[in-house]
Amino acid sequence: MSAAATESVWDYPRPPRLEPSTRRLRVVFGGVTIADTTEAFRVLETSHPPTWYLPPKHVRTDLLEPSARTSFCEWKGRARYWTLRVGDRAAVDAVWDYPQPTPGFAPIAGYFSLYPGRMDACFVGDEQVVAQAGDFYGGWITAEIKGPFKGGPGTAGW
Repeated sequence: MSAAATESVWDYPRPPRLEPSTRRLRVVFGGVTIADTTEAFRVLETSHPPTWYLPPKHVRTDLLEPSARTSFCEWKGRARYWTLRVGDRAAVDAVWDYPQPTPGFAPIAGYFSLYPGRMDACFVGDEQVVAQAGDFYGGWITAEIKGPFKGGPGTAGW
């Protein structure tokens, strides 16, 4: 998809849709590339920028520490969280996965997602993403994605 193309998050479905992608995704934290892949999935849900799920084989899992935090998504199931640590820097509970997702999301079992706002930089292709507002969602906003987006002040009831 070119940067000139646009997708409105209001055209995304509810319940959300899972799509495979061959676009290059990179994540940098603490000066280290912690993920680099062309084998990801994106979740598309009404009013949300895409959330990306990265295969464990392309993530620096040696930099992840298990967390006690969990959460529940009505669509994907129970998530577990991870703290990302590079040297003396830590992003607590900034990464999550679904070890046993619901059947519709089975392809992302064990894949990692993360909050782009807690990283140094996340890229789709060569474009650095903007993080979705708020501390609950992990959407990646690029020039091709149009809002308004859920997550910021006053959007909880959308």
